Amino acid sequence: MEAKIREGILHDIVHFGLRIVIGVAFIVHGFEKFDPVFAGYMPSFGIPTEMAPLIALAEIIPGTLIIVGVLSRIASSLLATIMMGAIFVVLKASSYTGQMGYEYPLILLAANLMVIVIGPGRISLSHIIKKIPRVLQ
Repeated sequence: MEAKIREGILHDIVHFGLRIVIGVAFIVHGFEKFDPVFAGYMPSFGIPTEMAPLIALAEIIPGTLIIVGVLSRIASSLLATIMMGAIFVVLKASSYTGQMGYEYPLILLAANLMVIVIGPGRISLSHIIKKIPRVLQ
């Protein structure tokens, strides 16, 4: 038996909506990381302060790529890696819910894994261009 995503318009819209939610979440959180207050917290997580702008860009750029549907698998892979770091390095996977819970990063990790597996979908720049190899979608 073969797993196949249905090819109806409703599925396309829902998949596009998922990409928008993921992209917006990372763009918003990425811009927050340019705040010097956030950079001040980074040493308490064991991350150098100088990494704040790089982490911010590593969230903003892939978030934008996911929304438009270009290089979405690669962008989601990067964001999934960032979420693994958030879960295991920053939050230390100590509590599922609560103040330092990893529930939200885990949901974002799962959503990015969905994009990696499914790809950008038919409502995407990759689908419109059609010349982009599947591995780069």
